[in-house]
Amino acid sequence: MRALIERFLEYLALERGLAEHTLTAYRADLTRFHDFLAREFLDRPPATVGAADVDVLAVRSFLAALERAGLGRKSQGRALAALRAFFRWACRVGEARSNPAARVRTPKAPRTLPRHLLPGEIESLLEAPAGDDPATRRDRALLELLYAAGLRVAELVSLDWDDLDLAERVLRVLGKGGKERMVPFGRPAREALVAWRERWGELRGAATGDGEPVFLNARGGRLTDRSVRRILDRWVAATATARGVHPHTLRHTFATHLLERGADLRAIQELLGHASLATTQRYTHVDVERLLGVYREAHPRARGGRGGT
Repeated sequence: MRALIERFLEYLALERGLAEHTLTAYRADLTRFHDFLAREFLDRPPATVGAADVDVLAVRSFLAALERAGLGRKSQGRALAALRAFFRWACRVGEARSNPAARVRTPKAPRTLPRHLLPGEIESLLEAPAGDDPATRRDRALLELLYAAGLRVAELVSLDWDDLDLAERVLRVLGKGGKERMVPFGRPAREALVAWRERWGELRGAATGDGEPVFLNARGGRLTDRSVRRILDRWVAATATARGVHPHTLRHTFATHLLERGADLRAIQELLGHASLATTQRYTHVDVERLLGVYREAHPRARGGRGGT
């Protein structure tokens, strides 16, 4: 079954064009399931376990094991989705007769609102990298672009200079599933990128290969997702912004601020690169919460009082 999992991952990479971090998540979930089957459910050598050994009970038992291990409902749902996709593909290529994961209900995760920053918080964060050295200019441009374009962190680190039109203030990015989209950005982001471009060569140094990445690490290579998180953590700490801010928070903030200023959900969907409008609609809940807060504070009868007409 391990060889079949690798074939599936190769299919996802070559034919579906999934990002590396997505493939890593699929590999982790499917490998964990295979190990569970061999060691706990069937008690057999891993090499003897195949797709034909999997039934609905095996999938449900696996989710129960994840629950016992302390994994949350969202992580359990992600693992189940990986199994569904794997067995759907296995049926299509003739390696399985049915999809046992299709008949297992997805664990219901608690509904949470996306975290976003208030206008004052985002301004403080964006203005924090105020130095003139190359790394600080890079950090300023990185934060400005994350917020200005609402990019996923994987999309940000994959950018090359050829993907940016600084004169027109628009960039081209490949999103999930290899879907290309054009995203505009504002003057502050452009100015930060121009300033960073002036010092880019100092960090690039003698490093070669991998195109011309917009964002570089200290060795002149392309920044990684993890490096972006460390950079953000540093400036969040410097501005005493509330903890729990991660790169995706800036994406949520981008969408929320557009929505609050009257942007259409369909337009936000296009800018974010969401395949489904339902994903974008999560941000309407953020706006509703804000409006409810205003109502509770301002309306004379919101708290059960007798004032008002």
